[in-house]
Order: sequence, then structure tokens, then C-alpha cells
Amino acid sequence: MKTITKKSLIDRIADETGQKRVDVKKTVQLFLDLVIDELGEGNRLEFRDFGVFEVRERAERTAQNPKTLERVVVPARHTAKFKVGRRMREALEALDRASADLEVTIPTGVSHGALAPSNGQMTGAST
Repeated sequence: MKTITKKSLIDRIADETGQKRVDVKKTVQLFLDLVIDELGEGNRLEFRDFGVFEVRERAERTAQNPKTLERVVVPARHTAKFKVGRRMREALEALDRASADLEVTIPTGVSHGALAPSNGQMTGAST
């Protein structure tokens, strides 16, 4: 999985639309600023087929400092929640299907032990 940056998306939009990169950058930044402003006001943003951004309030809770084992109160706070839309869900499901199709096959005549490390040590969790 690779990371796609805002800059790379701006470059792709500029290339595909023929607009100047500087104009696309202003538009994308304005869009992001407006999303932040609307969420900051507690508004819900719905982008059909893409998804929905909502502001949710997390309730106050009691946590424990792992070092001192002292109980501390974590105050209530607001957080942003994103609910995936139809087209994004379909794209992610297609990714799941593609991953499931990549199954490991063991050649005929090869024992499972032959696939273990040559030092005889197994890696991962012990039993």
C-alpha cells in the first residue's frame, strides 16, 4: 500500500482536467478548509456515494495510567466520524475479493515441513 499525498492528487487533477496546478491547489485547499469549518460548527457533511462526515461526542470515561495504575477521568470530547458511502464500499469490497484470490499454493510433492526455516525454529507465537 502506498501513501497518496494531497500534492499528488492535485497533480493528477490538474493533468486530467487541463487546469493550472495552482488553481487546482487553491480549490482543493478551499474544499478541505470548508470541510474543517463545517465539522467545527458541528455540521454533518454528506457526499453521495463517497461517504458522510459527522461530529460525534465521546462520553466522559475513566481510564488507568498503565505506569502508576492511577485512575484518571478522561473528559468528554468531540471527534469526527466517517461513514463509507456506496461507491467507496464497493471499491473496498473489490480490494477484499482481490486479496482473497491471492492464495498460497504448495507445490505437489512438497511437505509442509519443507517450508519451515532451515534452522528448525518456528517464528511467531509459540504454542
